[in-house]
Amino acid sequence: MAESGNFSSKNFAIQAQKKVLGKLASKSVAKAFVDDTTSALFDNLYTVAKRDTGNKKEAEKLLKDLIKIAVKIGVLYRNNQFTKADMKIAETFRSQFKMTAMTIVSFHEVDFTYDRQFLTNSLTEAKKSLHGLIESHLTQKSHGRVDHVFDYFSNGDLLDKLFQNDAYKDVRTQIAEGLNKLIEHGDL
Repeated sequence: MAESGNFSSKNFAIQAQKKVLGKLASKSVAKAFVDDTTSALFDNLYTVAKRDTGNKKEAEKLLKDLIKIAVKIGVLYRNNQFTKADMKIAETFRSQFKMTAMTIVSFHEVDFTYDRQFLTNSLTEAKKSLHGLIESHLTQKSHGRVDHVFDYFSNGDLLDKLFQNDAYKDVRTQIAEGLNKLIEHGDL
């Protein structure tokens, strides 16, 4: 890292990447940075949001916020910007998110096991860890994006619809299959 007050081309390049990727958040950009399974999962989350809100723009905003966060964290990771302490937080987040994903798969596969409070709490804890990870790397606007995405998808009413309403069973099945695939391949 450059001394205080000195220009660092590496830091500038990382900032530029984050800025450009933040401006270009879309499904096609996400596909360049995430695998097909994750991309399909993002598409299914968009479907859930669109069905729930009935508002294409709100669903697109949620997806863009999700993509921006995922891509920016990927840029930071690929450019070795995380400290050892950050990596411990990242591992905590990964572990929490993997447990949440396994819980979602289990709730889908085993009838009458859905627990709204447990899932809401799991997502809230993962959100806290993610905030800790990006604290010194991303702006408050990015923190707002994390809140927007996690607050939406951890909303108990939405989770009830997803797990208790047959109108969501098709997309819930696709989400569970995608999460299961990511878990099996060690991507979560």
